[in-house]
Amino acid sequence: MCTMLGAMTVSLSACEGIFDGVYDTAPAEELKDFGFIEVDDANYSGTIYVDATDYTKWIYVDLHEQVVDSTRIVDESGAEIPLGESGVLPQSWDFAIHRYDAKTNDGAVLESGSTGFDVLISAGRIPEGTYVTDEWTTDRITIDMSGMMQGNIKYAASNYNSVLSSWLDVDTSTMPPIYSLSNKVYIVRLKDGTHAALKLVDYRNSNMDKGFMKIEYIYPFENVIE
Repeated sequence: MCTMLGAMTVSLSACEGIFDGVYDTAPAEELKDFGFIEVDDANYSGTIYVDATDYTKWIYVDLHEQVVDSTRIVDESGAEIPLGESGVLPQSWDFAIHRYDAKTNDGAVLESGSTGFDVLISAGRIPEGTYVTDEWTTDRITIDMSGMMQGNIKYAASNYNSVLSSWLDVDTSTMPPIYSLSNKVYIVRLKDGTHAALKLVDYRNSNMDKGFMKIEYIYPFENVIE
């Protein structure tokens, strides 16, 4: 939570974007394409790059088919309309991104103790621990910040995965906020029982604009275990 003007308290997500760039130190790699921008089928790995700057959009990622789709959140009920060429809401997807928030499609997530894929691969097994499922929330998914200074933030109802969403911490105890990548690899147990390894490696583009998510992945993770 963050306090503004000494009296008004708003959520962490509402403070994102204030004084963007002040604490950034190095430019991100220049990337102009979105979606699965790098795919190494031989090693079951690649990089996904998405524009998550719009607070009224969900970006849906299908690791099985290597497809990215999106929807528009239309109101606080969480209702969505399709934005993709198909004209229908995404049916086959594995995880989704809203700004820095994340959710899964009936999956569960574990934050591993590793900052790299190699250690997890060499262990030769799926990491064990408590895999956390999504929770229903009505105060996490910010869709309208226009009334922020008056303490009037609009949120959409949605599922939300607290573990995967921790891949980026936004510390609003000081102004401007401080953004910190966890640098951890997250293991996602998908609905079909297979596993993906995900790591958020950047959240900015080359102009230091926030909300541009660069995610490295291995899928299926089972296929690379020694």
